[in-house]
Amino acid sequence: SPGTTKVVPALALGWQISEDGLTYTFQLRKGVKWQTTKNFTPTRDFNADDVIFTFERQWKKDHPYNAIGGGSYEYFESMGLPGLLDRIEKVDDYTVRFVLKQPEAPFLSDLAMDFASIFSAEYADKMMQAGTPEKVDLEPVGTGPFQLVNYQKDAVIRYKAHPNYWRGKAKIDNLVFAITPDASVRYQKLKAGECQIMPYPNPADVAAMKADPDIVVLEQEGLNVGYLAFNTEKEPFTNRLVRQALNMAVNKQAIIDAVFQGAAKIAKNPIPPTMWSYNDAVRDYPYDPEAAKRLLADAGYAGGFKTDIWAMPVQRPYNPNARRMAELIQADWKAIGVEAEIVSFEWGEYLKRSKQGEHGTVLLGWTGDNGDPDNFLYVLLGCEAAKDGTNRARWCNERFEDLVVRAKRTTDIAERTRLYEEAQLVFKEEAPWITIAHSIVFMPMRKEVKGYVMDPLGGHSFYSVDLVE
Repeated sequence: SPGTTKVVPALALGWQISEDGLTYTFQLRKGVKWQTTKNFTPTRDFNADDVIFTFERQWKKDHPYNAIGGGSYEYFESMGLPGLLDRIEKVDDYTVRFVLKQPEAPFLSDLAMDFASIFSAEYADKMMQAGTPEKVDLEPVGTGPFQLVNYQKDAVIRYKAHPNYWRGKAKIDNLVFAITPDASVRYQKLKAGECQIMPYPNPADVAAMKADPDIVVLEQEGLNVGYLAFNTEKEPFTNRLVRQALNMAVNKQAIIDAVFQGAAKIAKNPIPPTMWSYNDAVRDYPYDPEAAKRLLADAGYAGGFKTDIWAMPVQRPYNPNARRMAELIQADWKAIGVEAEIVSFEWGEYLKRSKQGEHGTVLLGWTGDNGDPDNFLYVLLGCEAAKDGTNRARWCNERFEDLVVRAKRTTDIAERTRLYEEAQLVFKEEAPWITIAHSIVFMPMRKEVKGYVMDPLGGHSFYSVDLVE
């Protein structure tokens, strides 16, 4: 539902969950039209075959589309779906049944995420016959309110309204994402009326934006966390005392002031304070360089050591300036004898290399995908995620894993809360990350934009948006 983390019917009209939590039966919406493109004219409406194609493609290694596009399904795998799904059955054209091997409390929320966006099985068949199966990903066809017109790498993505969208045509005809990496340039474009909405402003520019009568700034507490992950497979980060010492060496308040211009809260937990099961009783590591030096000495590193800090090349809501953040951490660590070199790569390369565990320490962060704590605690810190790389700390802790897996298996919110609260205590004690910040997210836009609602999950919905002069 726009502006919330509530799961509502869309392509699925309704669903039933069996008492044992193992069977999910979905009734599909009838009369949903696929988009027509230069490559494809659909001959039928959306149906159960499309749902089965979408999931089996990601799940089954022998599926003809599994290896197309590299065969990596990060979300599907990091959430443990390959081991969770027993079978997917087509009951009839408009009914699909998912049977699980064990109960999974976040399953419904997981199905509302982007990785579960439904693809057209008919389009996939046609592209495979034409010898161009990669077009399914590069020139996608969907059922949504906007359809892709074209994409120019590092320049622009153009969409147009889907005339046969099942909810009715969108209010705007054309939607253009002008890819502009520099926040200052984005701001100039917004002021000049060359664009109507700009995400990720420089925190230092927000006050001026709020004072501009032509600009409206929406804001909300982000469902996010910015962190530094230690590669716990590499020395000296295999040693918990070293990780704790480096936590104590960092002045988080200085980072909040300099990098976020105060528009963030110090993070002590891996989940944000707006999320259910947040454990406020957890005590953060104090900023105490002298205690940090003593801990390093206890760990056998009285003379310090050399390492790296990987700094992202892009702005994210949870980290608007990773280079500056890295410089502040570098100076703090130097004060306790740890020499850190700042490293960066192009964003795609950065994600790929850090996933492979090439870093010593890495700055990253997360915006929730579905409003469930599992989407932070299991996806970012679980043992499955340590194998596939989403867990950049490569940390697999038996106590923590047991708690978050048990929390998946029950639908009792009080019990899940108790388990997650305990998991946060284990996380803090083991210190695989330095939790840095939960930011406020700003969305500046021209005053003529009407109907835009901020999404706590970081997406953009333009279906209800209009431009009113």
